[in-house]
Order: sequence, then C-alpha cells, then structure tokens
Amino acid sequence: MTEILSTLYVQTPGTSLHLEGSAVRVFHPEQKGRRILPLVRIDHLVLFAGVDISDELLMWCAENGKTVSWLTGMGRFRARVSGPTTGNVLLRKAQHRASDDAHHRLQIATAVVAGKIHNSRQVLLRAARDASGYRQAALRASADVLAQRLVLLKESGSPDEVLGVEGIAARDYFGALPYLVKDKKLHPAGRTKRPPTDPVNCLLSFLYGMLRVAVHGALEQVGLDPYVGFLHGVRPGKPALALDLMEEFRPLLADRLAFTLLNRREITGDHFEELPNGAYRLTENGRKAVLKAWEESRRRAWPHALLKREVEAAFLPLVQARLLARHLRGDLETYQPWMVN
Repeated sequence: MTEILSTLYVQTPGTSLHLEGSAVRVFHPEQKGRRILPLVRIDHLVLFAGVDISDELLMWCAENGKTVSWLTGMGRFRARVSGPTTGNVLLRKAQHRASDDAHHRLQIATAVVAGKIHNSRQVLLRAARDASGYRQAALRASADVLAQRLVLLKESGSPDEVLGVEGIAARDYFGALPYLVKDKKLHPAGRTKRPPTDPVNCLLSFLYGMLRVAVHGALEQVGLDPYVGFLHGVRPGKPALALDLMEEFRPLLADRLAFTLLNRREITGDHFEELPNGAYRLTENGRKAVLKAWEESRRRAWPHALLKREVEAAFLPLVQARLLARHLRGDLETYQPWMVN
C-alpha cells in the first residue's frame, strides 16, 4: 500500500521556511521557539501569501521530488515548483494529437462533464435523503433536472456544446445551494467567484484551490501536460487539463465537504471576514480549520467502479490521471470518469 505523505500548509504571514539538514525549520519572529519537521514524511509544501521560503530549501525540494505550491490568502493557485518534468514524451505527443482531433476531444470532454453532472446529482440525492418537507422536494427536483442534463449532454456535437451543457448544469446545481446549506443566514443567491461574495462561495473557492493543487500534481506525476486539455480551451498560462480533470472531483471531494462543515457548524460565519470590496475570505483560524478537515477528508476511501475496489481520496486524482494516460496511449478504448452511485 502506498503511504499518504503529509502536506505542510503554512499560512501565517511573516513565516519563513529554511532547510536544516533533511528537515524544514519553520520560523516566525513573533512566535517563541522554532519548529523543525523531517522532510521524509512530507511530499508537498503549500505556502499562502506572505510566507517566505529559502533558496536552499526550494532547491532541495526540487531536487528531491517535493512539490512547493504558492496560493493567495483566498486559496487561489499562483505557482508551483516540482523539479524536472517527468514522464514519457510519447505520452505527451499522444495527448497533443488527441487535443487537436475534434472527435477525440469531444469524447473526452463529454466523459469529464458526465462525471461532474453525475456526481453533482449524487450530492443532491444524498442531501435529500437527510432532508424533509419542501427542502427534500426541492433537492430531488434539482436532481431530476441534472438527469435531464445528462441526456442533453449525449446530444452534444462539439466540445463547445459540451461546455455549454456543463454551464447550464452548474447553474442548475448551484441553484440548489439554499437547500444544501441549512443555516439561512449563510444562504447564497448562487455561485459567485473572483471574488466570492459570501461565506459559502468563499469556502467552495478555497476548497477548489486545494483540489486544483492535487490534480495538477497528479498530472505532472503521470507525465501529462497540465496545460493541454479537452474541455477547457488551450490558452497561455491556463492549466486546461487540470481544470478538466477537476470537474469530476468537485462535487464529492470539495462541495460535499463544504456543506458538511457548514451544516455541522464546524465552520460558521465567524470563520470569515468581509473585505472592503465586498469579497469574503477565511480568517486565519478559518483556514486552519478547513485545511485540517481537507487533510482528514483525503484519507476517506471511496468506491471506484472500474478498479472494483475502494481508493482513498488522496489517490483518486492520480488514479484518474493514469487512466487518462492509458486511454491516450491506446490501452483503454475510452476514458471513464470517476463516478459514485
């Protein structure tokens, strides 16, 4: 069994990280003492705004297969360092050919969106089982609408049409947010981003940032090009394939965790702060609580229909990246997204 190594999240501005032997020394001028953590059990350093890392530590991480990612204070991805590019160049050539082939691109884009809509529907149905009255009826009705979107998806004739169906389904799904979050004080009008204008959307955006880091890393580990996708258009600086592969994971790995934290009141309105421009962000304590929950959720085992066994959430992006690579090499006839019933 592969061990799930730890991710070190450092979020307090003014913190600096230094290399000390084969360990990382964490220092903050306003905190007594220092923390020294062995790097052998860490595979990823995630640094939020205002955190510094020494050149020596950064180089050591790059040379020893440790990834370093930088995020904004709101959890948006900024950059990453992961050492030399890995993987077979023939795989990337096959990926580029598939992206340039309209029919092949349509097949993969359709699979990706089918996975997202299916799993979004499962979130609604699971929430409906725990609800009653009008709330239960509304959740079931929204799930029925998504079932219709899956039918519409099959009729799509181009990646642009697939993207259009994905947008419609996302609007339908997020229209049910008031029924997914029990606290009426937190009810959002719908999905908002860049910036998120309420606590629920703030939490969703933050978790999507964590998910993007995980998916991007999985693609690089397998040897795929994160910037050449099938659903999202290729644009300089846009990790199209990372955004593609994220879609099937968003509902169950990010959304469901967000709703659970809010409905159990493990995250409340006190964990957020409103900025002068009307945007919301997590407080330092809020980020700490969410990151703890995220790390715990990565150890949850989920069923995988194709593998016919359970897979821990931490490995799901890597599993799906490998399945996509096998499809692009010609070992699998189609790409099958991760879907849970």
